[in-house]
Amino acid sequence: MARRESAAAGPGSRALVVDLIRSAGPISRVELVKATGLTQPTISNIVRRLLDDGVVRETGDTVATGGKPRTMLVINSRSAYGVGIRVGTDALTCVVTDTRGGTVGRELIAVSGDLIDQLVSLYHHVTGGLGLAAQSVAGLAVVAPGPVDVARGRFLSLPGLAELDLRRELSARLGVPVLLDGDAAAAAVGEFWGRQVSRDRTFGCLYMNSGIGSGVVLDGALQRGASSNAGQIGHVSVVRDGEPCRCGNRGCLELYAAPAALVARARAIPGLADRLGIGAIDPDARAFDVLARAAVYGDDQARELVDESASLLADGALTLVDLWDLDTLVLAGPGFAVAGSLYVSEIRRRLSKRAFSRGIHAVRVDLSSNPRDAAAVGGAALILQGSVAPGHGPQVAAPQA
Repeated sequence: MARRESAAAGPGSRALVVDLIRSAGPISRVELVKATGLTQPTISNIVRRLLDDGVVRETGDTVATGGKPRTMLVINSRSAYGVGIRVGTDALTCVVTDTRGGTVGRELIAVSGDLIDQLVSLYHHVTGGLGLAAQSVAGLAVVAPGPVDVARGRFLSLPGLAELDLRRELSARLGVPVLLDGDAAAAAVGEFWGRQVSRDRTFGCLYMNSGIGSGVVLDGALQRGASSNAGQIGHVSVVRDGEPCRCGNRGCLELYAAPAALVARARAIPGLADRLGIGAIDPDARAFDVLARAAVYGDDQARELVDESASLLADGALTLVDLWDLDTLVLAGPGFAVAGSLYVSEIRRRLSKRAFSRGIHAVRVDLSSNPRDAAAVGGAALILQGSVAPGHGPQVAAPQA
């Protein structure tokens, strides 16, 4: 059941209505009244404004009820577009999505030269190539591994940019609202938004790229924590007094289960890297794809390494599920792009046997339909959620002069 809210048609109520139309549409005004607990006049006022803003549209279909036919409402997929750019160690991935979360454009380029210039150029190239009118773009979200200082617009993990207000700089140069966020948090919102997940689900996303993170969405809103850096499951210790981590902790999960760790172990096994075709200077991301593909196709040594990673990730997933009592978990990120099915199988098996609430409800575990682009798609979703459903997403403000 959706949570009950007051009858005041404030931002939270608008977000609630948008979220229900997004996940349950086509839906009638009468059904919205029943689902939200808001009054009929309040729903009528909110829907009227959403129609005027172009966020929702009437389908033209009606449902006969014995009385006045009910007109059905759906999200207008073309009311606005969001742009998300994921900053990786060696590449920038730009994705444009429509209001329903459908991808309408994508481009990947190598990182080279000045990052800010590249971000500006990539934004213009993609939006211009799609022929998007400036007023139709709700804004840009740039996502990268944390920690992220969202309040001051800084990525503390990006060399040379830790003291720069990247949000303000990009907003001034592009003339559009700009958000910064962590890649795992963005992926969680993107999967929630694009899958039309109902707000009554307790939804989690486990994200693996160079590191491991997570995000949880409750009642349609991302759980952020005190500084928007919640969900760092990759920095939970799994080995007491283990290897020191960049975060300051020791024995962190990502030191033993993330792609870089597996690639290092593969290179340490005599003859394995040469046999699989992993070059000495290959980036970890490419080398892990090779290793994961070998595991999927039955190479015993590669499979053993991936299985060990999957077992550790399953422990992380179990912790996440038990902490939040999740009923839905999605695996996203480039680390799951090749061998994601192996991770899904192990996590399903572990949860079915050990999840604290397994006797009450099952946990649905799925692989993202687009794991490589999940964070960039999520960036676009953050912009759209904050624009069309204020109250559930981050505030999308006009650029400052």
